[in-house]
Amino acid sequence: MTPGILDRILAAKRERLDRGEFAPSTKNPASPPDGARFVASLREPGVRIVAEIKHRSPSAGEILPGADGKVETFGLAYRRGHAAAISVVTEEDHFGGKPEWLPRARRISGLPVLMKDFFISERQLDFAASLGADAVLLLARALSDADLLLLARGAKARGMAVVAEAHDAHEIARATATEPDVIGINARDLATFATDLMAVESLARSLPSGPVRLAESGIESRADLARLAAAGFEAFLVGEALLRSEDPEQTLRELKS
Repeated sequence: MTPGILDRILAAKRERLDRGEFAPSTKNPASPPDGARFVASLREPGVRIVAEIKHRSPSAGEILPGADGKVETFGLAYRRGHAAAISVVTEEDHFGGKPEWLPRARRISGLPVLMKDFFISERQLDFAASLGADAVLLLARALSDADLLLLARGAKARGMAVVAEAHDAHEIARATATEPDVIGINARDLATFATDLMAVESLARSLPSGPVRLAESGIESRADLARLAAAGFEAFLVGEALLRSEDPEQTLRELKS
């Protein structure tokens, strides 16, 4: 994967904003966001997994063929497999997501839902809240300190929890300054899309004690979870291992066992 993909994703997002997209949804109004429930679910005892719904990615290509027709299937599988929450990747241009997947997943599963997208404007926060997103992901690498703080405060004011994502110690410090509910450490470098779980383990020492510590990307097995839990992580975002599974409910149960 060539460097610069994050810049292209953000440019596409700005173009959509310039076209007037992301107006709050008024069709089939969702129940209000419940950020407190999202955070509480990640803090419960046991192995807490945020199970993802994602169509494709710039590095892996298509991950879940026919994703639009499988949102409810995976939402139910994640509920029955006792996921702590669901992450829905809604970015359209590079990940093939659809915003309407989020309320569908939330409705069928009854689980708290994270909207995983590239947020650069408060208009997107209004849109997320109208869809019923219980939490939003804010990417430290994509935002200035001022915008990161503005969006974190804006999300909380709208009732949503904040998952601030970092990839190195400097980004952890910037994310911590926003007082997020969750700090996510992504094993995937969004500049190159290379994945390194060992780097995630080493970064655990840099994490503050307040927010939930979430490990993201590259988790394929129970052994991966055990390593990351030993390093100090409290919750784990799992995508491809579940999405490529013939039985995502059973795979989820095995990861949690």
